[in-house]
Amino acid sequence: MQKPDSLIFDMDGTLWDAVDTYAESWNLVFNELGIDITVLREQVLKMVGMEASKVTSRVMPDFDDEKRRDMYKIVNEKRRELLPVKGGILYPGVKEGLKKLAGKYQLFIVSNCDKGIIPLFIEWAGINEYITDELAHGVNLMPKNHNINLLADKHGLKKPVYIGDTAGDGQESRKAGVPFVFVSYGFGETEDYDAKFDDFDSLTDYFMSLE
Repeated sequence: MQKPDSLIFDMDGTLWDAVDTYAESWNLVFNELGIDITVLREQVLKMVGMEASKVTSRVMPDFDDEKRRDMYKIVNEKRRELLPVKGGILYPGVKEGLKKLAGKYQLFIVSNCDKGIIPLFIEWAGINEYITDELAHGVNLMPKNHNINLLADKHGLKKPVYIGDTAGDGQESRKAGVPFVFVSYGFGETEDYDAKFDDFDSLTDYFMSLE
C-alpha cells in the first residue's frame, strides 16, 4: 500500500466496544415507556454499523416508520446521557496508537451512528487532540461512502484510507474509491480488504513505518 495522507476510522468495533451501553439505552427507554421489547447484546452486535432505518426495522418490526424514527430519537437522547458515564471498552493500543499516528497523518472518524455520538466518544476516550474532524450518518442521513468523500473534499485529502471492521465498511470504501483496511478484532468478517490487522498496535506500527 502506498503511504496515505490521512486515516479515516470507523468507530464501533474499530476503536471501541460500547455495545452493552447501546443495548442498555434501548432497554431503559422501552422499560420507561412500557414497551415489551428487550434488546440483547448479541442483537446489537449484528446491527453495529448499520444505518438507522435498518436498525429500527429490526428492533421494532411491528412499528411504522414514523414511530420507529420517534423512538430512535428518544433512544439516542438516552444514549447521549449514558455514554459519558458508562462509556465502553477502548480496544488495546488505540489511545497510544492514535497519538503516534496523529503526528504523521490527519485522523478522522466516520460512523453510522446518530449525531453527537462521535464527539461523546472522543471526549470519553480523551483523544480530542488527535482527531481532525468527524462525521456521523445522523448528521445528513447519507451512507459512509458519501461522508468519506465529504470529509476528503472538505479537508483536501488526496490519498485517504478507511479503516473498519465489517464487510459493509469494505463495500462503502470501494464505493468511495478509497483503500480499505480491515481490523479483524472487531464485530465483522470480510475477505475483501487492501490490508488486514489483528490488533491496533500492528496497525499503528505499519502506518508509522510507511515512508
